[in-house]
Amino acid sequence: MTCALCGRTEDEQPLSWATSVERGATRLYCEQCSRENVRAIEGKLDSDWW
Repeated sequence: MTCALCGRTEDEQPLSWATSVERGATRLYCEQCSRENVRAIEGKLDSDWW
C-alpha cells in the first residue's frame, strides 16, 4: 500500500489509513496525511484542493 499524498508505503493497509474514491479511482492516505487533511476529506474535496 502506498499513500497517494506523501508516498509512504506499508505491506498491508493499516486500519488507521483512509480510503477515498476520486473521479472513479481509489486512493489511500496514511494516518498522518489523513489527520492533517481530515476536514477536506470529510468535506469530500478532491485531493487537488488540499
